[in-house]
Amino acid sequence: VQLVESGGGLVQPGGSLRLSCAASGFTVSRYGMSWYRQAPGKERELVAFIGRTGGSTNYADSVKGRFTISRDNVKNTVYLQMNSLKPEDTAVYYCYAGYFGSWGQGTQVTVSS
Repeated sequence: VQLVESGGGLVQPGGSLRLSCAASGFTVSRYGMSWYRQAPGKERELVAFIGRTGGSTNYADSVKGRFTISRDNVKNTVYLQMNSLKPEDTAVYYCYAGYFGSWGQGTQVTVSS
C-alpha cells in the first residue's frame, strides 16, 4: 500500500489549490479515504473523509463550504479541492487510508500574501 500526495505550494489568501493522492496496492473506491493536516506546533487534524463506494463525505467545520474531497476510480486517486484559502489553512496535508493504517508523505500548503 502506497500513497503519494502532490499539488501543495504557496498561494495567496483567497486562492485555490487541488491536492492529489495517488494510491497503489489497493483500490480507493473500496475503502474510506481521508485528508488530514498538521500545522506547526499543533496536532494532526482530520480535514475531510470520503466513504467507500457510495462516496458519502464529511468535513471539519473549519473547511466546510470551501474544501471538497473527491475520488477518480480510473486514476485510483483521491483529491482535495481547496478554495477560498486562508492563512490558517497553512499546514502539511496528508492522505490517509484508514483500513490499512497508511499515510502518505505529506505535501506543504502555505497560504500567505
